[in-house]
Amino acid sequence: MNYQENGAWLRLEEPHSLSSVSAIITTCGRPELLRKAIRSILNQNYEAEIEVVVVFDKISVDELKDVEVPPGRRLTTMANSRSSGLAGGRNTGIRAASGQIIGFCDDDDDWHPEKLAQQMNTWKDAPHAVAVASGINIRTDGTNIIRMPPQRVTFENFLRSRVTAIHPSTMLFRREDLIGRIGPVDEELPAGYGEDYDLLLRATRFGDIYSTQEPLVGVLWDRPSFFAGRWENISAGLTYILRKFPEFERSPKGISRIAGQVAFAHAAQGNGRAARLWARSSMHRDWRQLRAYAALVVSTGFVDAAWLVRQMQKVGRGL
Repeated sequence: MNYQENGAWLRLEEPHSLSSVSAIITTCGRPELLRKAIRSILNQNYEAEIEVVVVFDKISVDELKDVEVPPGRRLTTMANSRSSGLAGGRNTGIRAASGQIIGFCDDDDDWHPEKLAQQMNTWKDAPHAVAVASGINIRTDGTNIIRMPPQRVTFENFLRSRVTAIHPSTMLFRREDLIGRIGPVDEELPAGYGEDYDLLLRATRFGDIYSTQEPLVGVLWDRPSFFAGRWENISAGLTYILRKFPEFERSPKGISRIAGQVAFAHAAQGNGRAARLWARSSMHRDWRQLRAYAALVVSTGFVDAAWLVRQMQKVGRGL
């Protein structure tokens, strides 16, 4: 597969069933969940080599000597050598990885044993795909909720919607893309909020993302999000993304969605005036955008933002 960069034609290696894979986990704690995530990757039913790269961010490196590593598998641990946070940790792992394919896994998620095998079959059937995802099984409030993304998602689709069923722990990329035409995870994002969405937008400028239609990753929502209550970071990150991608101007629903999220974040901070301004901007582009109305309700002080977010998470949704 060929593509043009700076006037020169370059060739991309097509993924196949024997492509080596490096799975990158960035962690800042949660040792028991981390080990579960690692074992779910090491024990994949996948014939080619698998490497797990664990990057420790803001904590001491654990060499994980108690984790059994099967033949054909490798486990590497290291400290984050770039900016603190998830983006810097993932970029540290990408640079250190030896696999042709890069996968990400959050330290509290786990992979189904057939994840890699099934996704690589999807890629074989769609070799022009820029990346491959899968469905997820969300574990929240004692229940399991299956979320299945569309089989194919384009750049225009991502402008309109985040497509939250495409979870970062499901993603597979070519390593050469992440150090080449797509580029690494953006470490300039305020507090790293929205780094996964930013990467999906940049990736789909070069091609579509295809998804295996099976829930191949378990996602734990029974613990607080790293960004829970950090509303200033959320509003700053989303505003950064709007400014970074001028293409949002051709997607009124996309701008409305993000403006509604920014409005909600401002309302949660107690910034009523900013919340109302962003909410009006959101409704101007799409009067049906529920996030804008939620922001207005929270801005009155009669409904707590954290409580509303928890109610949404119980049904596998976010704001």
